[in-house]
Amino acid sequence: MSRHNRRVKHFSRKPTARKALLRGLMVSLVEHGRITTTVDKAKEVRRHIEKAITVGKGGDLAARRLLLSRLASQTAVNTILTDISPRMAARNGGYTRIIKIGRRPGDQDEMAFLEFVDHNWEKTADTTEKSASKKGEKAAEKKSAAKPKTKAGALAAKKKVAAKKQQKKSRVAARA
Repeated sequence: MSRHNRRVKHFSRKPTARKALLRGLMVSLVEHGRITTTVDKAKEVRRHIEKAITVGKGGDLAARRLLLSRLASQTAVNTILTDISPRMAARNGGYTRIIKIGRRPGDQDEMAFLEFVDHNWEKTADTTEKSASKKGEKAAEKKSAAKPKTKAGALAAKKKVAAKKQQKKSRVAARA
């Protein structure tokens, strides 16, 4: 079977499920500025989101209705029209970038970040570090409440805490 003129990736889904998948990824990208997904999905979403931003540059009622029919999320449409399209006014396309980040542990599928070219990754890294530190503080409070009774148990608990800290550091470094 030839692959000539095949423009759309089907992702082994029926058209309605594929449409829902792409809509969800587009809305997530608009809301967060950066998403993690597979490379194939990122390439497909890129096609659609760049067209949506170009339509949003019009800024009129027709553009709003067209975007609403494609995204089905009023907040995402408002964000495109009021925030993203004005930011990208000087550009003639190329609003997003795909950054490959390695393979997923479960099935070894190639993963990537899909983000807007003016996305401030330092800002999102700071917010994720803050939320991770809050979670770590809550977990430490819970662990301190249930202290082990034996010396071996205390040593094992210390090793676990050290391992968790190291994992957290490596995750933060991988995101950056």
